[in-house]
Amino acid sequence: MKIAYMVGSAAKDSINRGLVKFWEKNAPEGVELVDLNVNHFELYNRDVDSEYPEWAKEYKKAIEEADGLLIVTPEHNRMPAASIMNAIEWGSRPYGEGVFGGKPVYVAGVSPSGIGTAVAQNHLRASLGFFNAKLLGQPEAYINNNQAGIQPDGTVDAGSEEFLKSLLQAFVDFIKASK
Repeated sequence: MKIAYMVGSAAKDSINRGLVKFWEKNAPEGVELVDLNVNHFELYNRDVDSEYPEWAKEYKKAIEEADGLLIVTPEHNRMPAASIMNAIEWGSRPYGEGVFGGKPVYVAGVSPSGIGTAVAQNHLRASLGFFNAKLLGQPEAYINNNQAGIQPDGTVDAGSEEFLKSLLQAFVDFIKASK
């Protein structure tokens, strides 16, 4: 099974990327996580729709070929990361050629707050619902890093390991059930 993912933080000490590194190290057998590298995309502009860039076609193809899409976002001023929203825009265009319809998607995020990116994730769910993505609703992944202890290198507090593994396993199970 192939799960494409995007992380909305380019920071070298990103705890959201640390979460994905943990999942990469602890993915269930037969599950491959593939980074879509969305943090350096140029800003979407509809003027390119008639001559869609090759890199954007490859990005959309990677999503199409994946069994599921994992979106991990920090929360910036109660919003998802701009890079995530831009990547969703690229994946939804040109009009009528989006890649999110019917795609199993899981939204997650880590922050040092008690609400663990909940507001940003709700914004993303609304946008993805518009595109008819199959969103995993439960378990929600509003991860408070004061409890989880996720480090940029993918290490986590020992008491969090099973919980964090269970989140990825729930998504894998959702993908299987969606087929």
